[in-house]
Amino acid sequence: MAEYVTLEVADGIGTIRLDRPPMNALNRQVQEEIRDAARAATVDSSVKAVIVYGGEKVFAAGADIKEMLELTAAQMSAIIGDLQSALGSLAAIPKPVVAAITGYALGGGLEVALGADRRIAGDNAKLGVPEILLGVIPGGGGTQRLARLVGPSTAKDMVFTGRFVGADEALRIGLVDEVVAPDEVYNAARAWASQFTTGAARALAAAKASIDQGLDTDLNTGLKIEAQQFAALFATKDRTIGMESFVANGPGKAEFVGE
Repeated sequence: MAEYVTLEVADGIGTIRLDRPPMNALNRQVQEEIRDAARAATVDSSVKAVIVYGGEKVFAAGADIKEMLELTAAQMSAIIGDLQSALGSLAAIPKPVVAAITGYALGGGLEVALGADRRIAGDNAKLGVPEILLGVIPGGGGTQRLARLVGPSTAKDMVFTGRFVGADEALRIGLVDEVVAPDEVYNAARAWASQFTTGAARALAAAKASIDQGLDTDLNTGLKIEAQQFAALFATKDRTIGMESFVANGPGKAEFVGE
């Protein structure tokens, strides 16, 4: 039974809830519970989309520095792979994922949010990767996912300075996709996720895989990935349902079964 991270499922949406007061610090236990929740959301066929949410006051203020303080280089080398895969586990969920961000999303907390497909922030949000102020760098995927999202120059500015980015700037640079009042963050995330509860699940997974895998390679290889994903969908029931519905009734009326 997880202590700090839960997966709650309602109406086709799975909410991964971080709850380690006061700041949702990401110690190793929380990291592993995030991984477990992401895996559970992946295998639960009733979950069509996922929200990750830290509560009304804070998303996650970063790793548990007290836990890291006494680690040697050799010890960190042994566990850094687990740290990266745990904080990046949202990216491996083959379903639409949205991070609902209130308050602070710093360091490892921002790295968790970077694994989502979309980020919705409250207008009180403060985002950043302040690890440089501790004499280290982001180690949970921050240097890589951040640069891919906002570009290398902006990522370097954030990483080099460790400064916090407010909601308006985050929206302007593409770090978040939507800004709302803090008490509307979860509702806005739920509204976005609800679009996919009756969608073609296999096609959504293929779209996510094509985009994410394609970004990690050259254009020609990306086109081959897309072609393979596209052709494979012709073996699904939803492809037949979608195309037959289009021919008979026009677009947007198919009732998909997720197979």
